Amino acid sequence: MKFVFVPPQIAPVNGWLARLQDSVPDFEFVAPETEEQAIKEIADADAAFGTLSKEVLAAAGQLKWIQAPAAAPHAGYYYPELIEHPAQVTNFREIYNDHISSHIMAVLLSFAKHLNIYRDQQRDSNWSPLSPPEYHSAFLPESTALIVGVGGIGAETARLCAAFGMRVIATDARLEQKPEWVDEMGGAGDLDRFLGEADYVILTIPHTPSTEGLFDRSKFKLMKDSAIFINIGRGMTTKLDDLADALEAGEIAGAGLDVYEIEPLPSDHRLWSMQNTILTPHIAAHGGAHLEERRYEIILENVDHLLKGEPLRNVVDKRNWF
Repeated sequence: MKFVFVPPQIAPVNGWLARLQDSVPDFEFVAPETEEQAIKEIADADAAFGTLSKEVLAAAGQLKWIQAPAAAPHAGYYYPELIEHPAQVTNFREIYNDHISSHIMAVLLSFAKHLNIYRDQQRDSNWSPLSPPEYHSAFLPESTALIVGVGGIGAETARLCAAFGMRVIATDARLEQKPEWVDEMGGAGDLDRFLGEADYVILTIPHTPSTEGLFDRSKFKLMKDSAIFINIGRGMTTKLDDLADALEAGEIAGAGLDVYEIEPLPSDHRLWSMQNTILTPHIAAHGGAHLEERRYEIILENVDHLLKGEPLRNVVDKRNWF
């Protein structure tokens, strides 16, 4: 059997090749450097890694499995020809659960203790304790977190929120069984009802046809005016201008973002200058070299499953992109 790493190659591929070949001698692993070479190599390939153009996909004669290069690949990865193709697509979900949930909690706790404001004051050598009742009133054991999308990241975030004594409610489009740390669970149709209960609204949902632009001004109007909005899922789920309008109007109290409708966020966007925002440049998933090892382990596991005719791990619903 044959596995093709489709160009452009990501940094670890060369290191993976020898390891995979040693571990699975029944597979041939190749890494062509150009698309023209990829078109030739994929003709008799059983599996592939990366982003396949329409031309590369059309040349595949017996492709059974494609490993996407991310947990949620960029918009346009799942084009009609790929969706209709018989090859299964798998992704890298589950490897970021601890990193991203920690980032979420860092943002949540920063807002709870107003560290974003004190950091600005530190920069200006300004000793000015914020005065109650407007500040220092976020008592987490009396707070509710709404997690929108309870996959691995959402479930781990629920566990961490519960450890701080928070009530955790959640919605998910597919999950039917309530995770252990979630107090109340609903479907996607329950989102509007839950928004008014939450002190922290946390998005971990992927970008799909149904979530694109989901959080617009109408959703922010349903939230408490004291609520904090946190998005670490995908930027296209949230309309940035609507979010900025809601913040300026006092419809919500703050926003923590790691992903954006436009990336990089334009330097003149209003969100940069707002005191009630915490903005990071799409780095929540960063976490050291062991993430590459986690990716390698998923590839190796699925190579073994393909050889044995067993179900693959992390299979994607291609029509819904996750």
